[in-house]
Amino acid sequence: MTETMQKTKQHRGSRWVVLIIFLVLLGVWLALTPPGLLGKLDAIGYAVCHRIDGRSYHIGERQVPLCVRCTGMYLGAMLSIIFQLAQGRKGKYPPLKTILVMGLLALAFALDGVNSYLRLFPIMPGVYESQNWLRLVTGMGMGLAIGAAIVPAFHQTMWQSWEDRSGLGSWKQLALLLLLAAGLSLLVLTESIYVMVPAAIISALGVYLLLAMIYAMVWAMLSKKDNTYKHYKELWRPLLGGALIALLQIAAFDLGRYLLTGTWSGFNL
Repeated sequence: MTETMQKTKQHRGSRWVVLIIFLVLLGVWLALTPPGLLGKLDAIGYAVCHRIDGRSYHIGERQVPLCVRCTGMYLGAMLSIIFQLAQGRKGKYPPLKTILVMGLLALAFALDGVNSYLRLFPIMPGVYESQNWLRLVTGMGMGLAIGAAIVPAFHQTMWQSWEDRSGLGSWKQLALLLLLAAGLSLLVLTESIYVMVPAAIISALGVYLLLAMIYAMVWAMLSKKDNTYKHYKELWRPLLGGALIALLQIAAFDLGRYLLTGTWSGFNL
C-alpha cells in the first residue's frame, strides 16, 4: 500500500470518527435538554444569554430562547451573513466607510448594553431608562457588524480562490442591508406570533450556526486545509468539525450553568 493510499484511508477513518462523536454528543444533548423544539432552542440560548424574563419577548406567555438584545444580534448576524453569501465568494474586507458605520453600530450596542447592565443595580441607575426596542435595534446593529467581519474571513480562510471584492463595498449595498435590518426590526417590534415564532427559531439556531462557522475556519487551519477548497460540497468536512466543537461548547456551558443554578430558566434578577 502506497503512502498516499494510507493517508487517504486514515483521512476517511478520521471523518467517520468525527461524525460518530458528533452524533453521540448530539443524542446525549437532545436527551438531557428540555423537551420540544423550543425547549432545545432554549438550551442553545441558555448557553450564551442571561434570558432574563423582563428583557425577553414572549410567544403568548412563553419566553423566547434569547433575550431581546441577543435576539436582535443573532437575527442581524444571520441577515448580514446571508446578504453577503448570496453575492458569491466576495472575500475582501469592507472599505473604511463601511467599517466606520459598523463601528458606530457596535459602539451603540456597547453603550446601551453597559447602561442596561447598570440598571440592574439600584445604586447605579444608569444614564437613561432601558427599553426593549432599543435593545433590539442595537443588538441588530451589532449582528450586522459581526456578519460583516465573519463572511470575508470565511471566504479568505476556506477558498483556494475568492473574489477580491466586498459584499458591502458600496453605499448602495450598505444602505440596502441597513434597510433590510430596519424592516426586520419593525417586524419583530410588532411581537406578532407569526413573526416571533420564526424569529425565535432563526435567532437561536443563529447562535449555533455562527459558532459552527467560526470553528469550521479554526478546524480548516488546524488541519492545514485552509485555502484548499474549490467547491461548496467539499466544505462538509470542516463544517462537520465546526459543528462538533460548537456543540461541545454549548453542551459545556449548559452543563456548567445548570450545575450552578439547578434550573433551565433565565437569571432571576
